[in-house]
Amino acid sequence: MKQERHIPRPSELAPLMRFKRFETDGRTRRLAKAHTIADLRAIAKRRTPKGAFDYADGAAEAELSLGRARRAFREIEFHPAILRDVSAVDTSVEIAGGRSALPFGIAPTGFTRMMHSEGERAGASAAGAAGIPFSLSTVGTTSPEDVRAANPEGRNWFQLYMQKDRDRSMSLVSRAAEAGFDTLLVTVDVPVAGARLRDSYNGFTIPPQLTPRTILNAIPRPEWWWNFLTTEPLTFASLSEWQGTIGELLDTLFDPTMDFEDLAWVRDQWPGKVVVKGIQTVADARAVADLGVDGIVLSNHGGRQLDRAPVPFHLLPAVRAELGESKEIILDTGIMSGADIVAALAMGADFTLVGRAYLYGLMAGGREGVDRAIEILTAETIRTMKLLGVASVADLNPGHVTQLQQLVPRGDAS
Repeated sequence: MKQERHIPRPSELAPLMRFKRFETDGRTRRLAKAHTIADLRAIAKRRTPKGAFDYADGAAEAELSLGRARRAFREIEFHPAILRDVSAVDTSVEIAGGRSALPFGIAPTGFTRMMHSEGERAGASAAGAAGIPFSLSTVGTTSPEDVRAANPEGRNWFQLYMQKDRDRSMSLVSRAAEAGFDTLLVTVDVPVAGARLRDSYNGFTIPPQLTPRTILNAIPRPEWWWNFLTTEPLTFASLSEWQGTIGELLDTLFDPTMDFEDLAWVRDQWPGKVVVKGIQTVADARAVADLGVDGIVLSNHGGRQLDRAPVPFHLLPAVRAELGESKEIILDTGIMSGADIVAALAMGADFTLVGRAYLYGLMAGGREGVDRAIEILTAETIRTMKLLGVASVADLNPGHVTQLQQLVPRGDAS
C-alpha cells in the first residue's frame, strides 16, 4: 500500500521546534555536556597545562599498575536480581565512626591548587554539600583551618605522610585535630617517591615555571594561568621555595625509616579514628589490624608508587576473608564510575575513595566541576544498584559480582 504524503503545516512543525535557552555561562555549558568521568577528563585536558594535568593523570614508570586497576573493574560481570522494589535506594553508609550519604569520599591529593586555583576548598565544600568525607593531604595546598572553613559542618579527614622532620608532621596532625578533623589516614606506601616519568619528561617543578615550552602550552589555556598568577601563591610546606621536581621534593620530605612501632605511636597521638592507607598484601592487612587501628585502605596509591603493584580490587576478597567484619576496609585506585564503586562494595569494601575522578572535575570547572563529578558518580551508583535489584548498600554481596580472571598468577611450570 502506497504511503500518503503531504507538506507539513506550520502548526504541525511547531511542536518539533522547541529550542533550549542558550546558557550564557561557559563553565555551566561545558559541564552540562559531561556525562561520564571520562568526559570530565577530556575537558580537563583541554583546559589545564600539560604539566599540571599529567601530574594528576599520570602514574609511575610504565603506568601498568594504574592500567591494571582500571582493567580489573572493566573485567567484572554483574548478576542482577529481578522483580525487586527499587523505587527508593539508600546509598548511605557508616564509616570511620560517622555517616556518609554516599559510599564514596574524596581521596587525599597533593598540590591540588596546581590543578585549579580553587583547589582543596572546592573539593571540601563540594564534599560537604554532598554529605561525604573530604581528605586533606599532608602535601595539600590549603591549610587544615581553611579546609574546615570551606566545610564547617561536614566530615574532614587528614592524610599523614610521616616526614623526616617529625615535629613538623605532628604539628600538622595537631592542627587537623584542633580544626575538628575526625579521621587520620596514615599513608604507609611512600618510603620514597615513585618514578613518575611524565613529570620528569615535562620538567614539572614546584611551582610551575614559565619557560618557552610552558608559555606555548599556556596560550590556549589563559584562564588557568590567569587564576594561577593572580591568586594566592602556593605556600604550603614552603613549596614556593622549591625549584626541583615533585619526586625530588617528596624524597627530601618523607621518612623511609617509619615502621610498625612508629605507626602504633602515631595511632596513640590521634584522638579520633585511625585508618592505614596503602595496604597491598593480606599479611600487612592482618599486621596493622592487630595494632588496633580502626580500618585500612587497600590502595596502591593510584599506581603512582610501585609499578606492577597488586591490584587492590583483586586483593579485596582475600583481605575481607582474613579480617572478617572486625575492621573497616576502604578501597581506592582505578575507580572511574559508579559501577566500579558498586562492584567494590559488593566484593567486601565498606567504602571507597576517588582521587583522579575528583581532580578531573576540579580541572574541568572548579567547585562546579567537583559537584558534577559527584553527581555523575552518584547517578551511576544509584542506577547500577537499581539494575542489580538492590535497594540498599547493605544488601550488596559477592553474589552480585564475578571478577573475571585474565590477570592471574601462572602455576608451577614443573
